[in-house]
Amino acid sequence: MNVNDYLALLMFAFACAALMGGYGVAFTLGGIALVFAAIGVLTGTFEPSFLMALPGRIYPLITREILMAVPLFVFMGVMLEKSRIAEDLLEAMGDLFGSVRGGLGISVVIVGALLAASTGIVGATVVTMGLLSLPTMLKRGYAPSLASGAIAASGTLGQIIPPSIVLVILGDQLSNAYQEAQRAHGLEANGVISVGDLFAGALLPGLLLVALYAIYIAVIATLKPSMAPLNVRDKNVHIRRFIGRVLKAMLPPIILIIAVLGSILSGYATPTRGAALGALGAILLAAYKLADDKPNTRKFVLLAIFGFTALIALDLTGIDIRFNQESWAFNERIAVTIALLLSGFAILGTGYAVYWLINNGQLSEVSRSTMHITSMVFVILIGATMFSLVFRGFGGDELVGRFLASAPGGAIGALILVMLVMFVLGFFLDFIEITFVIVPLVAPPLLAMGMDPVWLGILMALNLQTSFLTPPFGFALFYLRGVAPPEVTTTALYKGVLPFIGIQIFVILLVAFIPQIATAIPQLMGQS
Repeated sequence: MNVNDYLALLMFAFACAALMGGYGVAFTLGGIALVFAAIGVLTGTFEPSFLMALPGRIYPLITREILMAVPLFVFMGVMLEKSRIAEDLLEAMGDLFGSVRGGLGISVVIVGALLAASTGIVGATVVTMGLLSLPTMLKRGYAPSLASGAIAASGTLGQIIPPSIVLVILGDQLSNAYQEAQRAHGLEANGVISVGDLFAGALLPGLLLVALYAIYIAVIATLKPSMAPLNVRDKNVHIRRFIGRVLKAMLPPIILIIAVLGSILSGYATPTRGAALGALGAILLAAYKLADDKPNTRKFVLLAIFGFTALIALDLTGIDIRFNQESWAFNERIAVTIALLLSGFAILGTGYAVYWLINNGQLSEVSRSTMHITSMVFVILIGATMFSLVFRGFGGDELVGRFLASAPGGAIGALILVMLVMFVLGFFLDFIEITFVIVPLVAPPLLAMGMDPVWLGILMALNLQTSFLTPPFGFALFYLRGVAPPEVTTTALYKGVLPFIGIQIFVILLVAFIPQIATAIPQLMGQS
């Protein structure tokens, strides 16, 4: 090892120590990069021209279209969180599974999965579920360990169930790493890994986790009824009203999730446009839900939904409704006229919904939260870019490549080593820092060894999800501990998540040994 290698290792070690010490991520990464760059220039081991490339690296990052999906998905999640969707979902699912042993626990898992697909934000899902469902589960006699474990585990599903912010950022980083790995092998860098690939690849593992969580709760409720007492549904409730209440609570968010994912996975829309569709749908859904005593507002929302739905249906007919045509067929003139009318309905209804949300204060609150989270993501991205540039200037990328290539066990040994490092770092760092700092360093060497990028991305996402659930430092445990009532002790919380961690590890091993679980759907859809 030469001086540059030692400086690269020191730089990485100082960054990890500072981040674990609680210093701000973005400014820590950028500050350490500049300090070590100065040391390198003074000692003659770093070429200052590397820093000249920084503006050229940052500008494409902040203008990349795929990263526009981040604020849009965040907006969608925060808007749905503020509109009491989770509360209605939980009550409806509790009633639906009321006659099943462990029904309330199964309901929590299903609602957690739906919220994960709606928000994609682990902290928001865990806190929301903790506030709404934990007191109810304890009141109905559920053991504190089982109740807290189910909530913490279902809350982390936001890491793997699409549309997930983790998968959006991870897909962007893996796409860059895949092209870099191709160039390193002297091949043409024409391989493209899209966010849609990771969304499709995460479907089966995510659904598998939900199913195994529910099965575990049902088995525990059967073997140990005292941990999950049976909740008998009130027989006086009219069956039609019951079904209507369940459908009213479940259908809107499910339809929105299907619309967003369906548009992306089918290729009808890019992930960014699908995220925009989700944000728009969240606005209409929130306005309709919150304006329960304002029939006029609801009518305008329904008008907008009708306009957008009919426009999409008209577009799917294949009739050309573009305005820049030189000659028009009769059916095209009719279709354009109808499209203009439907657009008017959609704009009018959406405008009224936005106006109502502004007057009631929801839109400003959601916008501030979205701006805060988005700014944090992009500032960290800029700091990580500075860190990565200086680290590569010291030859750190080559050092990582040599280290992984010499790992015992070849490619499998290198993968296990990377997964262990990411798992441990997940105790101290958020997924954003790990994705922006660690993935660009370790992914190119792993992909250069011939690993499938979609398979690797899903393994990384599952690994981080497990890390965020593992005591004593799991982020999901901290979130739930902050909102849990006093009767839920830390010991009970840790004890409750252990079986779910076992399920997580089982699914990781399953995906590792049967890659088709992650790659089958992307291959079938022609996306990978």
